[in-house]
Amino acid sequence: MKAEQNELITRIGPGTPCGELMRRYWQPVALLDEFNPALDPRMLQRPAKAVRVLGQDLVLFKDAQGRWGLLDRDCPHRGADLNFARHEGDGLRCPFHGWKFDVNGRCLETPAEPVGSRLCERVRQRSYPVQERSGILFGWLGAEGSTPPPLPDFDAFVAPGTHTFAFKGLWHCNWLQAFEVGIDPAHPSFLHRFLSDEALEEIGDNAGGKQFRSASVGEAEGHRWPMTRIMREFHRPEISFEPRPWGLQLTALRPMTPELTHVRVTQAVFPSTFVIPLSETLTITQMHVPVDDTHTYWYSVFTSFAGPVDKEAMRAQRLKYTQLPDYLPTSGRHNQWGYDPAEQASRTFLGMGEDDINVHDQWAVESMGPIQDRTREHLGTSDKVIMANRRMLMQAIEAVQAGGGAPGAADPARAPELRGPDTVDGIAPAGAWPQWWRERVQAKRDGAPWAGTAAPASTPVAAE
Repeated sequence: MKAEQNELITRIGPGTPCGELMRRYWQPVALLDEFNPALDPRMLQRPAKAVRVLGQDLVLFKDAQGRWGLLDRDCPHRGADLNFARHEGDGLRCPFHGWKFDVNGRCLETPAEPVGSRLCERVRQRSYPVQERSGILFGWLGAEGSTPPPLPDFDAFVAPGTHTFAFKGLWHCNWLQAFEVGIDPAHPSFLHRFLSDEALEEIGDNAGGKQFRSASVGEAEGHRWPMTRIMREFHRPEISFEPRPWGLQLTALRPMTPELTHVRVTQAVFPSTFVIPLSETLTITQMHVPVDDTHTYWYSVFTSFAGPVDKEAMRAQRLKYTQLPDYLPTSGRHNQWGYDPAEQASRTFLGMGEDDINVHDQWAVESMGPIQDRTREHLGTSDKVIMANRRMLMQAIEAVQAGGGAPGAADPARAPELRGPDTVDGIAPAGAWPQWWRERVQAKRDGAPWAGTAAPASTPVAAE
């Protein structure tokens, strides 16, 4: 890849071509948990916090009526930081001169001005639409005055709160390399390889980092195989992809015997989301949100097609490796991501822990540097999905630059097609895997207590 192409697809600040594209899509700006006083006591007194998204500094707050506001952080009077504003229930008041703004950016008061002044009627702070789905607050940073598209009715956003759990974490790298690790079907056989297996009955129902040690769906030679064995012994997947209304559907086949094939179907949702199976009844929808050019928050929604999720247990599992209130991982470049050469020699391929495989991906993307230098790459056949996604990204940037629309979830006309999307991970009859995986998906949906319900109405708090 040429250096100028790498710049084009990685830089996302205001005024950049890729940044203009990314602003056509709803972006997560915070977890609802970040406003939970039990997790952050500061929120009991002042439900407001600074957020940085797509290189923009914003302040997110909830007023006394429960409405969300997302405003530019620099006060329109003389540029003071509204993250330090007084929260007065009906809005934020800048401590510099007392100017006050509501969730829609309306200026309510300019108290230092003469009595009868109508200055505040002519002043408005830029505000952005906000909506909440599945424990995540989404903001839309598109052009002022434009209408945002609907947030897609994907499973992760349609399932009731009892069946979803959301979490996030910060990676010190560009958004694109963070996303690319998740749509790479070949990497689990190496990056997440365990050198030995544990007895399946000892694993239990684990929604944490040991998912690669849970049983795969189906049997081979009369036994259920641990995922660790499949990934380790069949490390040359046959990778294919197909276009879908939301992006790309990815298939990785690992032939095991003449009669059996391991099948993994995942989804790449343009521009920065993937959907993968965690178990027979649990999926992960992971979004990669550029903080700026060199930092990325990943947001994951775990969606259950069976019983309710145990949010407290899932949160506790992840907080062992995360520092609040900013959701910073405890591992990183500062401690070599927990690297242990003894572990690498005897237990895992990477040597960075067995319980939290998220750090494996973190190492892969952060060790590339803040922005990966793609001019030094040597891509192979197993990178075909990476190449296809980059082509799609460059084409979308060119279309928006030419005055056209953005694809997938940015196109309101495609909203009726944006359902699911479906995933599967299991052992199938070699010659009938296409039918097998569809049957497995249908069985999963038939067993879900919520999958037949209509998507909930989405009512953004619109900037006026």
